[in-house]
Parts: sequence; structure tokens; C-alpha cells
Amino acid sequence: MEIGNRVIPGDTVFGLVYGIGKVRNVWRDAYYKFEVEYANGQVVPYLENGVPSWYNGLEDLRTVFLPAEVELGSLDLAPVCELLPLKKIIALRRANKLIVRCPSGVWSKNTECPDGIIESYLNKGQLHLFKGEF
Repeated sequence: MEIGNRVIPGDTVFGLVYGIGKVRNVWRDAYYKFEVEYANGQVVPYLENGVPSWYNGLEDLRTVFLPAEVELGSLDLAPVCELLPLKKIIALRRANKLIVRCPSGVWSKNTECPDGIIESYLNKGQLHLFKGEF
């Protein structure tokens, strides 16, 4: 059963990008089925299967889960071991081999993270929030 059919306003969810959030609205007859407001104030609408509005990839990329569905032990939360130079970060991003530390603390492929977050990190010189794919 799709996550959009199981959530109600006020439910707590875990987003791989933004962390803990609350379901703000649920729509049954709309393109986006529910929206979540995260602790940082970010509001994200989701499709019924949990794909966020900002994702425009070809395959489904579910990024929001109910707490019972999340096994935090399987997520990469380790700190970065080596700072990459800016040129290397840009090259890895172009090759879709860049790993980004999302605001939730989870490391995700650059294709799974909103471009706005990546741009913000680059503009602020936060190079410790990037690593290469192994």
C-alpha cells in the first residue's frame, strides 16, 4: 500500500533529505497526495508513492517513510574522512558520482538531493558535506 494512502495530517514521518517532519495536508483527488513540513520550515509535497515534488528522475525515488519503516542502522551517517577540492566535487556531480550529506544527516547520491541544497553548500564553501562514490 502506498504511503499516501496511509498518512493523515499530524503524522510524524522521516524524510531522507530533511529528517523528521509532520504531515501537514492530505489530498485524495490531487496530483500530489500529501505534504510534509520539516523542522527547518521546508514544506514538500509528495506523490502517493512518496516521491518528492523536487525530484525529476525517471525512476521512482521514495524519500519519505513512516517511522516504523525506517531502519536507521542501515543509513550512512558517518562523518566525511577527506575533504574534496571544489573541482573534484564539480566533476563528481557532473558524473552523478557525488555523495551529499543531506540536512537529515544521511549521505545520499547527488541525484537524490535537491539541487538547491547542493548549490547552497557550494556557495557557503561547506566542502565537508560532500564525498565521492566508492
